[in-house]
Amino acid sequence: MLLEIDNLTKKYECFTLDHVSFSLEKGYIMGFIGKNGAGKTTTLKCMIHLASPDSGHVKILDMDFAENELACKQNIGFVLGAADYYLNRKLSTIADVTRRFYSDWDEAMYRDYLNRFDLVETKRVKDLSAGMKVKFSLALALSHHAKLLILDEPTSGLDPVSRDDLLELFQEIVEDGEHSILFSTHITSDLEKCADFITYIHDGRILASEEKDIFTDRYRLVSGSRDSLTDDMKKLIGCREHHFGIEGMIHKEDLALCDGLEVKTPTLEEIMIHIERKDKKEGVTE
Repeated sequence: MLLEIDNLTKKYECFTLDHVSFSLEKGYIMGFIGKNGAGKTTTLKCMIHLASPDSGHVKILDMDFAENELACKQNIGFVLGAADYYLNRKLSTIADVTRRFYSDWDEAMYRDYLNRFDLVETKRVKDLSAGMKVKFSLALALSHHAKLLILDEPTSGLDPVSRDDLLELFQEIVEDGEHSILFSTHITSDLEKCADFITYIHDGRILASEEKDIFTDRYRLVSGSRDSLTDDMKKLIGCREHHFGIEGMIHKEDLALCDGLEVKTPTLEEIMIHIERKDKKEGVTE
């Protein structure tokens, strides 16, 4: 197993990361989703000790992270969507500092990514667009043969063309079956294109962690007239009444309760919307 997280917990005054557990094998992309404030970034930071977890264990390539932090970090590439480098520094200067931390730094690979991303080392960080900053972060992260890429909102703020280019790159990275990507994002349409697995976090707790197709197939969207809403439909998740009728989501096994309604398979975004809408009204019990 490439990544194993077991009961990771971190308590703040107004938020608790509550016994988070999930795992990721080699060769896959896992989408890590949840609304803002759900605990995505806290989880990622606790995983690599950018924040100190109160309890729980993390393993990278079967090595306990707490006991083998340096060795584990040699196998991790971490990319923030809003990477904060010194704005007046040249890219070459930042690369010079970065390469010193990695025993397996591959200069030829780094140069290849610079060319692929059209990055000019003599430029300063302040001269880069948001998309180019992300690509530079990726070039650094990919150039020491990291087995696990941890990406926190890497496509946030990018135009659709740049996002699509990055998603294509992510799929190329895992093709050899030796690398995996943990991809935290609120742009769920990106995950529709590239993710193999989905881990859904809500209010610090994991609601689901499974194959993407299995996760989306658990639910169905239903809609119809207001007259079609009956007591049998109390199982609707995030039901909303509007001028044209009703709409909600239901577990697939409960579809018999919605006979006569229009039915379709939801997207990841629609699943999130209905679960979070239910939470506002009732509290999540999924």
